[in-house]
Amino acid sequence: MSATTVPVEIGTAPPGPWREFWGSFSANRGAVIGLGVVVFLLLVALFAPWIAPHAPNQTDSTAFLRPPAWQDGGSMAHLLGTDAIGRDILSRLMYGARLSLSIGMAVVAISVAVGISLGLIAGFFRGVLEIAIMRLMDVILTLPSLLLAIVIVAILGPGLINAMLAVAIVVLPHYVRITRAAVISEVSRDYVTAARVSGAGTLRLMFREVLPNCAAPLIVQASLGVSTAILDAAALGFLGLGAQPPSPEWGTMLADAREFVLRAWWVVTFPGLAILAAVLAFNLLGDGLRDALDPKLKR
Repeated sequence: MSATTVPVEIGTAPPGPWREFWGSFSANRGAVIGLGVVVFLLLVALFAPWIAPHAPNQTDSTAFLRPPAWQDGGSMAHLLGTDAIGRDILSRLMYGARLSLSIGMAVVAISVAVGISLGLIAGFFRGVLEIAIMRLMDVILTLPSLLLAIVIVAILGPGLINAMLAVAIVVLPHYVRITRAAVISEVSRDYVTAARVSGAGTLRLMFREVLPNCAAPLIVQASLGVSTAILDAAALGFLGLGAQPPSPEWGTMLADAREFVLRAWWVVTFPGLAILAAVLAFNLLGDGLRDALDPKLKR
């Protein structure tokens, strides 16, 4: 009796984690568009000194409130027009991207670092310490975010650094609550118990075992937090509490153009569109990251 050979089908290898992530992320077209806009803004901010047609504070005494190039009276030397003292709006928008994106990322970096630390402490050391941290976060959350930021800046004094600290304090509770909730759900898992039995100390359990498994919701919140930080910083700049003139920060540009809204629409419209595009892009990016990193929301 001859032995029969059964053909064995060789299946395709499962996709790697990055390929799986990109497949879930790219299924959301809005997220891909948001990623493209964010990359474009980052490139503009990075190469602003080389691609901007003028210096951000360079004035032209012959071109006060000149309209955009496609409007009557416009000039190709100032594609998006000039402001009340002859500064090129396109150049100021490009340099303003550096300030606004730097503010957003710096605020997120500060709030993530402090929020993760407080969240890990609250999740690992339960009791009075956890209650004190979480009640403080609840107090911050009960206050309107912009009003709280205004109060903090009024105490510290107007300025870009103080505005960044104020916005970081305002968004801090979100990272603390997310980290604490993730830590509480992870510490009861078997891998944490095994690491503890093998002699791992508290710091190792916090930063090497538990924290990497809490990263997904924090990444999503950080991408959304950049848009919140940009918007709040622009609001403080508009109120004169953030970046101070002649800084080309987008909110400050809006504040300088308030009295020319009816006479020169371009001095208000283009900074407002820049804020809108940046905030919308980061929100779309965060939505796509949520879909890609949360197994419950994967398509």
